[in-house]
Amino acid sequence: MQIIAHRGASGSYPENTLLAIEQALLAKADGIEIDVFCVENTLVVIHDQNVSRTTNGTGFLSDFTLKQLQQLDAGSGQQVPTLWQVLQLVNNQTLLNIELKGADTAEALLQLIEKAETELGTEPDKLLISSFNHPLLKYIKTQRPDLKTGALTASLPLDYAAFASELGAWSVNCDKDFIDQQMVADAHQRGLKVLVYTVNDAVTAAKMQQLGVDGIFCNYPQQARSW
Repeated sequence: MQIIAHRGASGSYPENTLLAIEQALLAKADGIEIDVFCVENTLVVIHDQNVSRTTNGTGFLSDFTLKQLQQLDAGSGQQVPTLWQVLQLVNNQTLLNIELKGADTAEALLQLIEKAETELGTEPDKLLISSFNHPLLKYIKTQRPDLKTGALTASLPLDYAAFASELGAWSVNCDKDFIDQQMVADAHQRGLKVLVYTVNDAVTAAKMQQLGVDGIFCNYPQQARSW
């Protein structure tokens, strides 16, 4: 069962920052998950539309210029990074799961990946593009069939993993509270990986392992190895 650092090593360091991502790399996480929105045609790594929870600022992302956003403290003196900075840091060392939060992120992502392949040698196979916005995933897949996509769900669908299969996804990314043996079996039968969020304790991790899931998103990648 793989351990994917959720927003970096976010249980111990400020989430979605270069520091949290660096610590996840040091912990030898099997993957790192981050969230992106688009600000002034630049993909920035932050989870919420409002900056108040994760920075010392207040207000919505849409109220900020890119320069203003990068002047905020995202914790421990860290800035809100750009996706480009993250791609430079991770540099094929592990799987990078980029969750698209904003509805306007797909085109910017495709352009940035193309740039990263050319300038950084980024390997497409080291990327996983996920979203709750399934039309975005469908668009990504039509433009770049070689990219792996992860279809996110916060429910247990009536037809289990069929929606992810229809999207041509590589994985179905499930809420730990809405997953059972049938969901795992159905996904595996369709050739899909099953990744579960967010698992932050040994008991739940053992339960997920028992269900046969392929990976867990965890805020504590350092400790998760011992679980």
